[in-house]
Amino acid sequence: MATDSSTQTDTLLSEMDEDDDFVIITHQEVNAARRPRFLNDISDYIDSIAEELWPINKKIHDKPELGYGEVIAHYTLTAYMKTQPGWTVTRSAYGMKTAWVAVYDTGKRGPCVSFNVEMDALPAIGHACGHNLIATASLAGALATVHLLSLYSLPGRVVLFGTPAEEGGGGKIRLLAAGAYKDHGVDISLISHPGTIPDCALTHTTAYIRMKVEYFGREAHAAAEPWLGVNALDALITAYNGISVLRQQTMPSDIIQGHITDGGAGPNIIHAYAAGIFVVRAATQRRLEALVEKVMGCFDAGALATGAKVKVTRLMAYKDHVPNRLLARSYARYFNPLVPEEGDGGRDGDGNEAGGPSKIPEDQDVDEMRGRSGASSDQGDIAHAMPSIMPGFEIPPGPGGAGPHNPGFAESAGTRLAFERSLRVAKALAGTAIDVLNIDGLLEEVKKEWRRSMTGSR
Repeated sequence: MATDSSTQTDTLLSEMDEDDDFVIITHQEVNAARRPRFLNDISDYIDSIAEELWPINKKIHDKPELGYGEVIAHYTLTAYMKTQPGWTVTRSAYGMKTAWVAVYDTGKRGPCVSFNVEMDALPAIGHACGHNLIATASLAGALATVHLLSLYSLPGRVVLFGTPAEEGGGGKIRLLAAGAYKDHGVDISLISHPGTIPDCALTHTTAYIRMKVEYFGREAHAAAEPWLGVNALDALITAYNGISVLRQQTMPSDIIQGHITDGGAGPNIIHAYAAGIFVVRAATQRRLEALVEKVMGCFDAGALATGAKVKVTRLMAYKDHVPNRLLARSYARYFNPLVPEEGDGGRDGDGNEAGGPSKIPEDQDVDEMRGRSGASSDQGDIAHAMPSIMPGFEIPPGPGGAGPHNPGFAESAGTRLAFERSLRVAKALAGTAIDVLNIDGLLEEVKKEWRRSMTGSR
């Protein structure tokens, strides 16, 4: 480890304010023109491998695969990593066919930084969430970090995780449960995500749960003897309407969505079975738990009103992503000098001049407002287990202003411009990793801030 962080990295640690028991990286002002010491080396290296990464990015984009079926992406990424000197690559890791792990160990004791790669696409609309770009940014960021470790003889380890099935399959949760991050002694986790909002370092996602509700009644002829039946569909509709009423007393950040998957076989039958899928989201894990309790009350009310029996199955749940403010400050320090003053000439899917990239606000409260999202990610579960950031980066929208989870956004995610913007993100992620690996005491402060942030979310 470096012994003098100010001379090693042009960086100092100072107190955030008198009331806080942790520090932030003040380095220089976040939006200052002066480049951090290691940024040129990082940038030059990533530029030098860009033409190797472009076909990998395109192959993942052009051959979209659903969660846990990312066979092509898995092979393409691991085959490339196997060509990189010093890396140990494990395919089909931790009992998942398309999970993988690549490790670089300097052999010298130091922090362990990790990058998460995502690979899965959406049904029917392909890479409309830009996971090809997430993969590229994490891949390039990890490789650049290792390049700097070698160049400056720094200690520590870098781990690159291939994480399947972010789109509802919870691949990262399965890796956590299997001990993947613990096995490798991971200290921090880095990832990014494309979108159409301006660039931000402090991305918050919502806590999320997906539930299946089933009602069991008794069939009867709806015209001849309806009194003999117990209407499961009525029970489901009662619950649905109860949730609609509940929304009047929910917070602006609360989201409850549902649809009926089985409403019975015909109108002249008292339905013995009905089912639906409901999704509940909230700003924090604690708020989600309180909101789910109220939704469960609506489910119970449907059963009570009709005499049907109810069964609720929890299918998948993601925790909210709580970004680490110290890591975010470091990320902004590297990202902002890379932003061209006149933009990069990006155009949207309709041929109009597009926004971005944009500098991350120096005021972290402003950045935090920019980065709040109603979406959810299994990176949230990682953030509850260790310090994490998931910076958002802007790419031009697709035709008609299409954003994520729209076919037009998939088109935008496959462009060369989007790829180049993901490399800019990779440079800042690598810089963040190098700060943690190189600045004495920073990791301790990052973890202290993480513990503080978790007290309000769990």
